[in-house]
Amino acid sequence: MDKSDYISPCGLACFNCSCFKDNTCKGCYLQKGECLMVENCATYNCIMEKGLRFCFECTEFPCTKLQPVADGAASFPHNTKVYNLCRMKLLGVEKWAEEESLITRERYFNGKFVIGTGPVLEKR
Repeated sequence: MDKSDYISPCGLACFNCSCFKDNTCKGCYLQKGECLMVENCATYNCIMEKGLRFCFECTEFPCTKLQPVADGAASFPHNTKVYNLCRMKLLGVEKWAEEESLITRERYFNGKFVIGTGPVLEKR
């Protein structure tokens, strides 16, 4: 599996999602922007209209479609989208997918916020 095929335009790693892992969802691109949580994704449609692959390629990046929101943040990693896209732009999509995507999700859900440092995982 090429992980870059399973990253949504907005920067979410579909391959890290529980819906993808249990085969309920095949990922944003294979489902053409329709998943369990949204039937017609405006971000997906925007990227398709512009002929781009990821939002970081757009001259309007970051736009309000990517703005974080507190609602649902405890359950869904949507607040990581802009961070993910910036890291993909810097490292390359494949390298980000292989080296950082899992730790980003781990830090998001299990990290402790430290001012000036970002999320820190407790040593186990």
